[in-house]
Amino acid sequence: MKLQFKQIALGTVLGLMAASAAHGAEVTLRAVSVFAKDSFFDRKFEAFVKKVNEEGKGIVQINMIGGPEAMPPFEVGNAVRAGVVDMSNTTGVFHANLVPEALVMSFSSTPMAEVRANGGYELMDKIHREKANMVWLGRVHDGLKYHVYTTKKPENGSFEGMKLRSVPVYRTFFQSLGALPLQVPPGEVYTALERGVVDGYGWPSVGIFDLGWQEKTKYRIDPGFYNVEVSLFMNQNSWEKKLNDEQRAFLKDQVKQLEARYDEDDALAEKEKQQLIDAGIEIVELEPKQAEEFVAKANEAAWKAIDQASPRYAPELRKLFDNTGS
Repeated sequence: MKLQFKQIALGTVLGLMAASAAHGAEVTLRAVSVFAKDSFFDRKFEAFVKKVNEEGKGIVQINMIGGPEAMPPFEVGNAVRAGVVDMSNTTGVFHANLVPEALVMSFSSTPMAEVRANGGYELMDKIHREKANMVWLGRVHDGLKYHVYTTKKPENGSFEGMKLRSVPVYRTFFQSLGALPLQVPPGEVYTALERGVVDGYGWPSVGIFDLGWQEKTKYRIDPGFYNVEVSLFMNQNSWEKKLNDEQRAFLKDQVKQLEARYDEDDALAEKEKQQLIDAGIEIVELEPKQAEEFVAKANEAAWKAIDQASPRYAPELRKLFDNTGS
């Protein structure tokens, strides 16, 4: 009996040790990016992956399986939701069909540090978990603006009748300007401009040189609007069941370090503005009153869309993400 008891006890201890070792073993996460390799909105993620893999040996590794060539951008949200991939470098714009509230991150005028402090992060993360089985790890970029780029100069600041490449985040705004928004994947925009399918497009203040669009662009309209959002998301099951406390803490710290680098974006935006000018692209500055109305119309269209899409969460989201007082 004593021998049998010792054998059982030893087996139990060994089993617990094996389970503990397995739970603490290095975990590899499959990741995808919605942006083309080496393009502006992919580079910081590539650096993040490299840093995680160097500092996370024995803890967490990230296996980057590809970008748009591996998975179309508008399918990434469903892939993360279903656990086809564990992590994505993407924007809520591409999974607004699953989480309409995700567009708030692009409409936000509240800095990410404040969003983390005021409860906005917890609310947005909660909504993503509930609606799409996704965890919002944090923002890769914060503070960059969107602009309208065109092949012809808007007369008196009017976009009436212009065909503009759009995505859900500014479709309603473009409609309010009298423009016709057309959803065109980034990989097809160059050809659409070349063939006159579109007269322009919405895009952030950085990145068009990576895509070659400057060759078909003649004007950028200022001021910019909204707050370009690119974030890291994870499958909720992968976050809760694949990772242990140490691994989750490690990734949180890596994201925190990433978010400390937002100031770099401002310098890069100024550099690209000069590149546009050097390339012969005219910066069209709207008159002060027009500019004020332009931005006000953008914000009004944005929050009206959220009010309609999410009556349950809209009031609280506005409170936490909109510090303009509008």
